Amino acid sequence: MHQEILVTQLDNNPASSVTEKDQSPRFIAVEGAIGVGKTTLARRLANSFNCKTLLEQPEENPFLERFYQDQKTGALPAQLYFLFQRVRKIQEIRQSDMFQQVQVADFLMEKDQLFAQITLDSEELKLYQTVYKQLTIDAPTPDLVIYLQAPTDTLLSRIQHRGIQYEKPINRDYLRRLNEAYTHFFYYYDNAPLLIVNAAEIDLANSKQDYQGLLDYMLNIRSGRHYYNSRPFL
Repeated sequence: MHQEILVTQLDNNPASSVTEKDQSPRFIAVEGAIGVGKTTLARRLANSFNCKTLLEQPEENPFLERFYQDQKTGALPAQLYFLFQRVRKIQEIRQSDMFQQVQVADFLMEKDQLFAQITLDSEELKLYQTVYKQLTIDAPTPDLVIYLQAPTDTLLSRIQHRGIQYEKPINRDYLRRLNEAYTHFFYYYDNAPLLIVNAAEIDLANSKQDYQGLLDYMLNIRSGRHYYNSRPFL
């Protein structure tokens, strides 16, 4: 699902829009652990492509704060809520005409099971998997997956800096386990072209130069696995 598209430049001035001659991805999924900046990047990409975003909405999950405070008792309801929310988002994609517009999501459907495996006990996981199998999840395959990667301490620092109330109980051990699960997942991921980005050495929230460099790089990806480090070590 690649075709010629209109890309809006960073100043968001319609007069500065340019047509990308290379065939660009129609469905982009941005992934990464909590605090890595996936939603920020998804929104910037949607602004550049003048397109729709499909974003997770953790603030709507009424069980999330309880989970962060007590993972043992709060994991299952929080996980099931996210599962149903992600399924609804996938249905939105299916109901839209993906050939007419670019869409950018800040999640992969496959990652739902990643979270379940690290937060649920064995009996809860069996129940979750039963529910998951009963849902008809026909998620479209992205044309490009962008995996933002950063060390656990970087994630923790960013979470603390943004100061979201329900995230305050998040501890380093949980982030470490989550980060390791993401690393393992994407080590084997081959369902779509994959761009792995060193998000510790890039400021996608505030730097136009950093963002533009990543955008230029990703527009040339057609297949395979790629690595992006905007500030390579010498």
